[in-house]
This record gives sequence, C-alpha cells and structure tokens, in this order.
Amino acid sequence: MKAAVIVFPGSNCDRDLKVALTEAMGHEPAMVWHGDTDLPETDLIAIPGGFSYGDYLRCGAMAANSPIMREVVKKAEAGVPVVAICNGFQIAMEAGMLPGALLRNANQKFVCKDVDMVIAAENERFVGGYKADQVIRFPVAHHDGNFYADEETLKELENEGQVALRYATIEGDVNEAANPNGSLNNIAGIYNKAGNVLGLMPHPERLISDALGGTDGKVFFDHLVQSIA
Repeated sequence: MKAAVIVFPGSNCDRDLKVALTEAMGHEPAMVWHGDTDLPETDLIAIPGGFSYGDYLRCGAMAANSPIMREVVKKAEAGVPVVAICNGFQIAMEAGMLPGALLRNANQKFVCKDVDMVIAAENERFVGGYKADQVIRFPVAHHDGNFYADEETLKELENEGQVALRYATIEGDVNEAANPNGSLNNIAGIYNKAGNVLGLMPHPERLISDALGGTDGKVFFDHLVQSIA
C-alpha cells in the first residue's frame, strides 16, 4: 500500500502523520509539497493539521488553492480515500471536497485537550476498527473548529449518514457540556457523499501509543491501512 501526506507552509502535524502511517504500513508515506503539480501513485491521501499560510484570510482558504490540491480533488473524485485532519478538514472544505464551514470556536478561544467522541455512522474503511456507538478519545487543538452548515445541508448530512463522529461525554452522552467548540449537533467529523473523504477536527495521529496517553488513534490508522490494503 502507498500513502501520500500533503505538506503546506505552516503544517505542523505532517510528521506526526508520517509516523502514524509508517507504523501502520511498515514503510514511509510520500511527503508531497503543496507546490507540486503531480501526486505519486497512492492508495491514500492525508491532509495534515497545522496553520497553513498562518491561517491568514480564512483557515485553509489559501492552501485549498495550492497547485497540488487540484490533483487531490481529482483523486478524491476518482475514489481515492482521503483523510483530512484539523487544518486539513478546513482545507478540504475550502476546496469543495466537503460541505459546511468551520467557524471560530463559540468561546472565541483556542482549545487544546483530549476529547471523547462517539462513532455516529458506520464506514468500514475509516471507523471499522471501532464498534458502533463506541466512545473513543483523540486530542483537539484548534481555534476554528465550530462546524456549521445551513439547515438543508445539516439535514442531508444527518439523513445520509455522513456524520462520522460526535463530541460526547466519556459515557457516550452527546450534550452541550461535551462540545468543545460549539459545533452544530456536536459534529466532530463528516464524510463526503461517496464516503471516501473523511474530515475531522480531532487528531488521531496524536494518540497512537501508550506513551502519548492512549492508542485509539493507532486503531484508526491500523484499520484504515488494513482496509485499503
């Protein structure tokens, strides 16, 4: 299996993704610079977190117009799996790969902590390593992770099973107290209509060993690689 991690000016989780994918695959992914115009042959594309272009304009807006993103969009439309994390989620939205918007956190503050979530919709490729309704934990680190969509789009996401993850308590209760950023319906991640693009604000690559505080992220990457391979 081959994977590619897209690297932008200001990315700060690209190397974390490299480590997570290397451990899951047994070899390193390709690290692809944002200014490149061609993607190597790949079975998985990962768009990392960070602060591409310093988060100027809107988070992800400038990165979404990088040359390599034209190829990423084409690959996604052709069915190649894409996982877009934190700033990567913002970039994927700005590139039109996912619906909705990510607004400033409701409390107007940067949030950096571990959060609990429940699996909201089955998708064997991305969350098949977990049980339905399982509570999992990933860290978040963002200032603009407040998921918003208009009423019609939100209804479609819910009805079509495109909500991937919801912020929840450790007991699995989805409520306002468990919502770190004000996201509508406690949404932490969504799929595109085809189900091959996952955008999420929490960082699975930051929780891949007991030394880092847990292995829920390792389960994510191990299963993702196995399902594709």
